[in-house]
Amino acid sequence: MKIFDYEITTESFPFDYSSSNKTLIINTINAYSFQVAKKDSEFKNALQNSDFLIPDGYGFKIAARILNNERINKYSGYELHKDILGFLNKTRGACFYFGSSKRTLELIKEHLILEYSNIKVDFYSPPFESEFTENENEVFLEKINSFHPDVLFIGLTAPKQEKWAIKNRNKIEAKYICSIGAVFDFYAGTVRKPNPLLVKIGLEWVSRFYNDPKHMIKRYKNFPVTSFLFDIFKFKIKI
Repeated sequence: MKIFDYEITTESFPFDYSSSNKTLIINTINAYSFQVAKKDSEFKNALQNSDFLIPDGYGFKIAARILNNERINKYSGYELHKDILGFLNKTRGACFYFGSSKRTLELIKEHLILEYSNIKVDFYSPPFESEFTENENEVFLEKINSFHPDVLFIGLTAPKQEKWAIKNRNKIEAKYICSIGAVFDFYAGTVRKPNPLLVKIGLEWVSRFYNDPKHMIKRYKNFPVTSFLFDIFKFKIKI
């Protein structure tokens, strides 16, 4: 998988689309999504075909150090979202939020009006289904494309959001698609975002475990961290 060590600022947007005629996909990857992708070929394909795949987790910092003796920066989906909003606010751009509940989207809108008043924004909350019908999908695409966003934020949770993005990229009239999942709830305030100090020292998972223990127990039961580390050492010694 190709990993890009980029950081966005409100002064510059390094993901260049000027020479591309296609919608560019920005995804994040962490140890958990890496493990899921090993068992889900469609998800793996979606990640591998991202135009920019950003390391959202200290697992990949460790992996880069072990495998290539490289130092890379962790760059979370929350940071990605915040910095893109800063850029769009400066350039008076437009973004569209696709996913989550109507209440969450309403709260996002309230926050945007207060913090990023120059951004043009629209939203759509799709039904909570494992699969969308073709007719439903056409409605979604019509909503998005009629708005002509610079950036489409998708919050359908992984791996559904990444799969949907790669399937529909050629039908979406946006410059970028960003699958950011839980960031919708973090920004809306419906889920408490991780403590910045814990994030800084690499213990973001502690905060998430405290806020949603049932979900996190299930995640690490099915995809333990030790499995990811074992994979890294297998790559290192070329087993």
